[in-house]
Amino acid sequence: MLIGLQNLTFEFGARLIVEDATWHINPGERIGLIGYNGTGKSTLLKVLVGEYLPSKGTVEKGRDTTIGYLHQDLLSFDTNDSILEVAMGAFEKVKQLEKEIELLGKELEETSDEKLLHDYSDKLHELEMLGGYTIHHRTEEVLQGLGFANEDLTRPYKEFSGGWRMRVLLAKMILQQPDVLLMDEPTNHLDLPSIEWLEKYLKHYQGSVVIVSHDKFFLNRMVNKIVELYQQQLHIYTGDYEYYEREKEVRVELQQKAYENQQDYIRQQERFIERFKAKASKAAAAQSVMKRLDKIERIENVEIERPNIKINFQVDKQPGRIICELKHISKSFGNIEILKNTSIEIDRGDKIALIGANGKGKSTLLRIVAGTEKYEGHRNWGHNVEESFYAQHQLEALNINNTILDEMKECGSNKTELELRSLMGCFLFSGDDTDKRIKVLSGGEKARVALAKVIVSKSNFLLLDEPTNHLDMHSVELLADALNKYEGSFLLVSHDRFFISKTANKIWEIVDHEIKEFKGTYLEWVEWKERMAKQQSSKKKEQDNINKAQEQVKKVQEVVVVPGSKNNSNAAVNIEREQKKELQKLQRQFQKLEEEIAKFNQQKTQIESDLSNPDSYKETNKFSQLEKSYSAVQEQLKTANTQYEQLFEKIMELENNQ
Repeated sequence: MLIGLQNLTFEFGARLIVEDATWHINPGERIGLIGYNGTGKSTLLKVLVGEYLPSKGTVEKGRDTTIGYLHQDLLSFDTNDSILEVAMGAFEKVKQLEKEIELLGKELEETSDEKLLHDYSDKLHELEMLGGYTIHHRTEEVLQGLGFANEDLTRPYKEFSGGWRMRVLLAKMILQQPDVLLMDEPTNHLDLPSIEWLEKYLKHYQGSVVIVSHDKFFLNRMVNKIVELYQQQLHIYTGDYEYYEREKEVRVELQQKAYENQQDYIRQQERFIERFKAKASKAAAAQSVMKRLDKIERIENVEIERPNIKINFQVDKQPGRIICELKHISKSFGNIEILKNTSIEIDRGDKIALIGANGKGKSTLLRIVAGTEKYEGHRNWGHNVEESFYAQHQLEALNINNTILDEMKECGSNKTELELRSLMGCFLFSGDDTDKRIKVLSGGEKARVALAKVIVSKSNFLLLDEPTNHLDMHSVELLADALNKYEGSFLLVSHDRFFISKTANKIWEIVDHEIKEFKGTYLEWVEWKERMAKQQSSKKKEQDNINKAQEQVKKVQEVVVVPGSKNNSNAAVNIEREQKKELQKLQRQFQKLEEEIAKFNQQKTQIESDLSNPDSYKETNKFSQLEKSYSAVQEQLKTANTQYEQLFEKIMELENNQ
């Protein structure tokens, strides 16, 4: 065990977070820590690292166990230091040693004390053992691996956005190489390419990882254990998030049946007691049953408690066929070009997800469509279009000095105060909560207010910028369901792959300053991208093989000399003619074999694509057949490549005999 909780109870003021919890984190584990918003997941991480002390029980930690803790509060850290200097903060011991060596060096310049010389030598050796001479190079390497350009390394940390800052702090933790890495919502502020990079890094991470996340896709790829914080208890499931969902359903069903069976038994026993307690002959038996009932360990009734926000989008007017038309749109920030002469159309019924890396202009494009960003070109609204914009940064959309109720009154819904209070109750703001000022709300609460404003607007076209940030998984599911039932159209920006896969029927991507449209769901888009990448790779390999073969044949042809001298004997001419025929025959075989190898490679690529599809694993026969086909095509490729090499050797042998 690296670190864990033993019979731990923690209370935050008068609020109980967890009671009598035992949880051990072992080497190599990938754990997803989940629970509804407000249950105390982040608080539990702080208990693990010692920021909070338990009310009862203990936090157990190995003497040499090191912990890295990545959390959203780190983003408040600001400095003028370069990102290279911030990341090199991982080597505090090395930097301290360097200072001590520098001081000893200055002292040695003034005196030749033997003890000082000995200390100086020892510290130099210690620095070498800690890899102190390579820390600069190692830090540069990790930052570059995380996507930073060489020229970025000397830029001040404070110049970077939240997502890039998180990468710098992650680089620092990578260089520290802790035994346990605790990550609180690591995918917030990261774009899809960054999330994919993080997934690749964590898969090869040698230590243990605990992740708090609302991203189902991320958890399914990353974890082999789920720890759920629910009703002040920790419930442990050995598997990924999908396994947890299935297993929890089974557990709830079994507990419900056990509860019902016990209730039936209790009712029977109580009837017996009631019937016979007054009879002298049965009074002792009734008394015995009563004692047995008092001692029985009661099974709790299963009631899934979840904070349900009630989302019900309404549409007031039906728009025309075209919602919005963009014609020859260009947008730049100084020398940075975002869009260049791009045109596209949003039609009624379109539910579009705009995806891609940070810095490509997703939020800028959203603002151009909304009309809040200057641009070159033309943007034309369709007939009867009424839009509503949900902004990523809540402070852009909300007046922080307003109360929640005032903010709702200002959005022009014409609803009465009573109706607005009732609506906010659907968003978990009950009673006096609606009189709170916006500035005192948490990120999740601000997100719910902004979402309520969008819903009350009765718009037929929504612009949503990262609507799932600060929402828990259950709320994300409720929002996805509501958007599926929504009769209007929308354009959304999100990094939550589960949410995109459940809501979008079109995918937009900004490629080379143009908007590219894919008509289909997110999963279909992913499959198409993978197929295109494999085809591109296969074509490149085929072309490389063809170029190599042509080069080899060319060399052979250059060496083969067909004599034209009249003095040659007929026998020599015949030999040369036969050799030429043999060479041509080998060339034809060579070409045919190349085509076969290309065909086998295509088959192999297709089977690999099928094997990467999760649906292939649902049917045992289908998966078994795919495995057999894959083995067969690999064997055919192996044989064909062997023949390819043998044929080339024959061509070279023929050339040597000329």
